[in-house]
Amino acid sequence: MASMARDLLAQDSVAATLERITASATELVEGCDAAGILVLHDSTVETLAPTHQLVIDSDQLQQRLGEGPCFDAARTGQGERVFRIADLTSLHQRWPAYAPQAHALGVGSMMGFLLFTDDEDLGALNLYSHKPGAFTPDSETAGWLLASHAAVAFSAARTHAQMEQAVATRHLIGEAMGILMGGRHVTEEEAFDVLRRYSQEKNIKLREVARRVCERGSLS
Repeated sequence: MASMARDLLAQDSVAATLERITASATELVEGCDAAGILVLHDSTVETLAPTHQLVIDSDQLQQRLGEGPCFDAARTGQGERVFRIADLTSLHQRWPAYAPQAHALGVGSMMGFLLFTDDEDLGALNLYSHKPGAFTPDSETAGWLLASHAAVAFSAARTHAQMEQAVATRHLIGEAMGILMGGRHVTEEEAFDVLRRYSQEKNIKLREVARRVCERGSLS
């Protein structure tokens, strides 16, 4: 686990980090045949780093039905940190629509671990097995350890990506300001004010205004 944690934090992109997380789940958690990270934006589901098509199909099923373990976690305020469905071969009272249809997809049992909640957003590491009863208490413990490391790595990766985007935005705005300064013979402060006013008047993000200037050479 320590080696895996170092490996996760050594990845150089968000996508690589998430792919290593889900691959580690299939390698380290007994009974896990497939894994993926589900991100729920309000009621819209996004699947990240799925190891198999089964993961995508299950996530889309939850979105279509508006029902399932991740929707429950998002709706219950505090949310359950872990869920475990031991057997989907029979009707599950909690998710009467999702459970039988997930079983039809080839899911025998399932575990999920909440990675983060942020306003209306939720992230969860979901583990699937084709066999009923595949996940044991030891599997859950391993999943917990993996999810704990994954949550930290996920947060670090998101922060790194946000920082990279901020740097790129500053560079883009600076380039746009330089174009306006040269074309309009204005100061740096005046050039930024032109971009800011245009952004407010047109209700367009400042980054997008700067991109237009860089692509077209002007605001027109």
